Amino acid sequence: MDGLAPSLAGALRAGRGLAHKADIAPLVRRLGLAPDGVRLGDDCAAIPDGDGWLLFAIEGFLNEFVAAEPWFAGWCGVMVNASDIAAMGGRPIAVVDALWSRDEAHALPVLDGLHAASEAYGIPVVGGHSNCRNDGEQLSVAVLGRANRLLTSFDARPGEVLLAAIDLRGRFHDPYPYWDASSEKAHRGRLKGDLAILPALAEQGLCRAGKDISMAGLVGTALMLAEASGIGLAIEVERVPRPAGVELQRWLSCFPSFGFLLTARPADVPSVREAFEARGIACAPIGACETGSRVMLLENGERSLFWDHASAALVGCGTGNARS
Repeated sequence: MDGLAPSLAGALRAGRGLAHKADIAPLVRRLGLAPDGVRLGDDCAAIPDGDGWLLFAIEGFLNEFVAAEPWFAGWCGVMVNASDIAAMGGRPIAVVDALWSRDEAHALPVLDGLHAASEAYGIPVVGGHSNCRNDGEQLSVAVLGRANRLLTSFDARPGEVLLAAIDLRGRFHDPYPYWDASSEKAHRGRLKGDLAILPALAEQGLCRAGKDISMAGLVGTALMLAEASGIGLAIEVERVPRPAGVELQRWLSCFPSFGFLLTARPADVPSVREAFEARGIACAPIGACETGSRVMLLENGERSLFWDHASAALVGCGTGNARS
């Protein structure tokens, strides 16, 4: 097949972020299924709680990143967890962290970044664990949230439209594959309100399924959504909202800081787009949910296979491995 799409699909399959997601599958098999009422494979664990859901999420960070960018690592500890809560239709309540460092001096910039993000997102840090006698810096951050109505990775259906909502007002945090649309002071006043779009869409019934675009990149995240829901996807890569001057492959494989994939019925697409665009966030339909198990990339009218999750599971958390 001629054109860019086949080489693009191969390059994205070879990405480091996607490889990290593949590491999840053997761990899922080792742990087994979660208790009744909890489904493995979502952005958060969702625990039934009265008329809603408690949401738990946790993120750990590469030691090399924490050592090189301690303040930004602390910031990301809150930012990525807040995005996971929003991706499931929830609102964050509180954060805890676990920090190991060589001494207090090396711990302080991490904590400063954590504190700055806590204030910007309006999520209090309520406790955690620290050790200032380690041989290096390590960071893990967890968050508690609550949802009245869930967005999940398991509820995308054939016939729905796949949308991408991404904040293009940012810059790459070189040399890392991170698009930073949050940490600069110009962004901070709007962060909490921007994330509130997601639970509003869930509560209005405009979306049922969604995921936070993770380090697997947009296409890798779409694959995880397809695998969990047991569907196929056709992604029109040229319709993905993208900053001017950013090369397509780099954009599709990066972590965009504020980036979500959502599915919606065709009639609801205009309302979903309006909710994001009213706050200056780009939102566009980028593809279709289909029957089957193949995630396809479309470019210049040609279709290229990215992944068939029926032939090779990525994270092992498909519909057959979920309990509702």
